[in-house]
Amino acid sequence: MHRYRTHTCRDLRKSDVGNTARLSGWVHRVRDHGGLLFIDLRDHYGVTQIVADPDSPCFKLAESVRGEWVIRVDGEVKARSTETVNPNLPTGEIEVFARELEVLSAAAELPLPVFGEPDYPEDIRLRYRFLDLRRDTLHANIVRRTKIISDMRMRMADAGFNEFATPILTASSPEGARDFLVPSRLHAGKFYALPQAPQIYKQLIMVSGFDRYFQIAPCFRDEDPRADRLPGEFYQLDLEMSFVEQDDVLSAMEPVMRGVFEQFADGKPVTPNFRRIPFDEAIRTYGTDKPDLRNPIEMQDVSEHFRGSGFKVFANILEGNPAAQVWAIPAKTGGSRAFCDRMNSWAQGEGQPGLGYIFWREEGEAIAGAGPVAKNIGEERTESIRQQLGLSAGDACFFAAGDPKKFATFAGAARTRAGEELDLVDRDRFELCWIVDFPFYEWDEEEKRVEFSHNPFSMPQGGLEALENQDPLTIKAYQYDLVCNGYEIASGGIRNHLPETMVKAFEIAGMGRDVVEERFGGLYRAFQYGAPPHGGMAAGVDRVVMLLVGAQNLREVTMFPMNQQAQDLLMGAPGDVTPAQLRDLSLRAVPPKAD
Repeated sequence: MHRYRTHTCRDLRKSDVGNTARLSGWVHRVRDHGGLLFIDLRDHYGVTQIVADPDSPCFKLAESVRGEWVIRVDGEVKARSTETVNPNLPTGEIEVFARELEVLSAAAELPLPVFGEPDYPEDIRLRYRFLDLRRDTLHANIVRRTKIISDMRMRMADAGFNEFATPILTASSPEGARDFLVPSRLHAGKFYALPQAPQIYKQLIMVSGFDRYFQIAPCFRDEDPRADRLPGEFYQLDLEMSFVEQDDVLSAMEPVMRGVFEQFADGKPVTPNFRRIPFDEAIRTYGTDKPDLRNPIEMQDVSEHFRGSGFKVFANILEGNPAAQVWAIPAKTGGSRAFCDRMNSWAQGEGQPGLGYIFWREEGEAIAGAGPVAKNIGEERTESIRQQLGLSAGDACFFAAGDPKKFATFAGAARTRAGEELDLVDRDRFELCWIVDFPFYEWDEEEKRVEFSHNPFSMPQGGLEALENQDPLTIKAYQYDLVCNGYEIASGGIRNHLPETMVKAFEIAGMGRDVVEERFGGLYRAFQYGAPPHGGMAAGVDRVVMLLVGAQNLREVTMFPMNQQAQDLLMGAPGDVTPAQLRDLSLRAVPPKAD
């Protein structure tokens, strides 16, 4: 017999009744039923109930065990009585009567409970992550993560992609977030950087003549904490393809991503065909480039109903600014003054002067609008708005006015708020879409200059001709994002593989040829020697897993995450190093300046 186990704690079934089994695992909990001990024994695979009665040779030892002790048990498999069968456990029809028990490892008093998984302070959970990972939900999330990644790999291989690893120690890039720098011992005063993404390497792989690349790539960014990204490091499904246009990349990756979601959606519906929504349309309809399409609310331009109207606030805004518009946020079932007042109060809490609204109700055989806006614009305009938006009695509509560039984000937040408050969002589904045609450049008001809006390595639509002859702020990029339920889960683009087009693109953003050659010399040099048209994308593994397991926090799908202050409380990182280590690197620590 094996030293520790003949079966896992998930294996035994009714067909094993009468056999002797050896199990090893952690004591999940102990229950004393008047001299009869029940021990739930847990391992990676599942739970088996162990029973010890006073006649058992190991009963006295069994009385001493406590939660999270590691034990070995030998015993006879017996069938549970009908009334004690546990249908929630794969092993719920049997139990093991203990005849021999060995304590393999005792556990000290626990700093956080494993059984029951009550809420616990995050700093304790991260400091004792090895205990936290024993909890059923987190343990299952991590196992599911490995299966999702394995499924991604399989689907990418089936789609003809080859997995290549790119360097972890590389050159610093001044673009994007801050790099994590690694000092070189052999080259004093010089530094490597951990890659923010394999962007340049994967493009060089295409230039090197390989056709379809992917990897599950670790990425490192020394940036301030964000709610939707782990501090320090994250993983992405990174890929690149040669001799492709935008449609080729989207068509290749849509079945991969849809297949992953369908495989792990637990029966929840997944979008059968991903919509392709231009960036401008996404902003105009949803107020964001990461729309949650489970929310049915779609905003519309209702400016013409307010021009020259009696609602002077909006009429004057439209008259005084050619770029001004009025957007309507229709809210089915929101037609009560109480709800409209709550939305108005919420808007004021967001720093807005308020949120204009109309709500409709039945008056006799007619549907009439109510509220200050309806009163000021009159029945005819109110009815025209209702007809345009397809609203009925019991519905409402909210309004945002001004320059859409300044209020679109707020309008999108109001759309989200209304959808959630009215319970319009179908939470039991996965709605995916592509956002395409991103602006290539944007205006930096603070610096008073044009800068890249998204990825500087993307190909501008129209190529060199557009860069030379078009207003930069009107140029679109072959850039696309994949969005699911309000989260950006992937981003990519067709790359700018032509040296002169690359130089011109950077010149418009204020960086000359010398800057391109210095900062991106490897890529720029490679483009001189025959670069194929190529493009790709990267999907955030952590976010995909978070969505699929229904977690609310990325730390619930990551084995050993840092906290929001970018500290590893388990390992004590970042930590001090010795003077000798610094001398080896020709470095010395300089205390930060006092504020």
